[in-house]
Amino acid sequence: RTLKAIKEVKWMPSWGEERMSNMIASRPDWCISRQRVWGVPITVFYCDRCSEPLTDRKVLDRVVKLFAEHTADVWYEKSAAELIGDDGHKCHRCQGTEFRKETDILDVWFDSGSSHLAVLTEKNALPWPSNMYLEGGDQYRGWFHSSLLVGVGLRGEAPYKECATNGWTLDEQGRAMSKSLGIGVEPDEVINKHGADVLRLWVASVDFSEDVRLSSTILDRLAEAYRKFRNTLFRNALGNLDDFDILRDAVSPEHMTEIDLWILLRAEELVAKCRAWYDEYAFHKVYRALYDFVTVDLSATYFDICKDRLYTAAPNWSTRRSAQTAIYRITYALVRLMTPMLAFTCEEVWGYFRKPEGSPVSVHLALMPEPEELSAGITAEQRARLANDWSLLFPVREEVMRSLSVARDEEKRIGSSLEARVRITANGDLYPLLHAYARELPGFFIVSEVALEPGEQGSPLAVVVERAQGDKCERCWKYTPEVGEDAEFPTLCASCRSAVREIVNNA
Repeated sequence: RTLKAIKEVKWMPSWGEERMSNMIASRPDWCISRQRVWGVPITVFYCDRCSEPLTDRKVLDRVVKLFAEHTADVWYEKSAAELIGDDGHKCHRCQGTEFRKETDILDVWFDSGSSHLAVLTEKNALPWPSNMYLEGGDQYRGWFHSSLLVGVGLRGEAPYKECATNGWTLDEQGRAMSKSLGIGVEPDEVINKHGADVLRLWVASVDFSEDVRLSSTILDRLAEAYRKFRNTLFRNALGNLDDFDILRDAVSPEHMTEIDLWILLRAEELVAKCRAWYDEYAFHKVYRALYDFVTVDLSATYFDICKDRLYTAAPNWSTRRSAQTAIYRITYALVRLMTPMLAFTCEEVWGYFRKPEGSPVSVHLALMPEPEELSAGITAEQRARLANDWSLLFPVREEVMRSLSVARDEEKRIGSSLEARVRITANGDLYPLLHAYARELPGFFIVSEVALEPGEQGSPLAVVVERAQGDKCERCWKYTPEVGEDAEFPTLCASCRSAVREIVNNA
């Protein structure tokens, strides 16, 4: 029956099923007594004359009540006569009236193996069996093993639906941490230096089923990753959403800028993958995907591209509100998605975030995000176009970034990329696409001007970096001949003049 029950449990890692099956199949009988002077006593009385056990249920019930009142120590504190009481009990074999106590204790694995019977009760509002047992690999001989036998013996099935095994924490030299040897890292020391969330982030970043290393160097690296999540994502997002009201200011997908739709679809894909990995307890995959999304998709790409709209557009311009709409959706999803890993930080963010009406007071009471929250309102036609267009546009951006890097770092012809005018020659397949996105290309490449030229069919993409024409706008830092055309705002470009006038008029 136990071998059958093993097959109905989800084992993590999967080799746990074979390991437990082999142990159960080859094990001898289980002797549940131990000859120790400490532990939970085996509550049996024997006749002093013939050694027959006393099996009167009233006596045993009295002992249970005494245990409930005084703990199991009462077995050692009182004599057999005091425990049995003065109701005239006699041995059913020889009619003897003198009894002695059993001195053996229960095997401690029987103790732990029966713990589910005490914990998973209606009184505790906890159902039996448990969702999961989690412990180290040595518990296949211990807690996992004894709990399984007790569960099958008394209730016909395992006391757990899933059984997960964690590896050991090693120091940077690969030695198992040991208090007696002074080897290891104290959690309190980590928390006092880095905060509890950095320790949680380290746990999430490793495959818990394997042996893992922990050291000051590793924690310093995780502290840097934590700062990416806290500052690059949440602090940046909250700052850019300060004047944004989702009910008043949100832009519908049909009117959003396409790069904003692109990042929402990337976030939708991220949430779907992470939700699946959470279900598999693959926390290290969740961490890696979130880190890559924040540092690459958001920081190095999206935030870099849209910061001009966020910082220099007039507050209510649709292009700025479009970016804020995307950032709001992403932040609302990620603060919930990351809560298991960054419990304290996400609770702090939740307190500052302008949540939808009716949201719970704590992020820990909120539901995980659904992937479709990110892409709500994006049509199938938009998805298809975005998938096609941006798969072609991003390789062009990479080529432009390389050319800008050469012009800036090697040739020293420009300082920032905004000092550049980029001239692109594209063949017949790519040129129509670039021409369709011509107005968005300067922001996409973070330059002041982009000139497009058609090339011959089949010719490779060509990028030439030149100095941008005109003077530098002191507000957006772009170079344009428009600077100086307006006597009222002689140091601003046309776009910034419009934005400032609207800000002044609405003040």
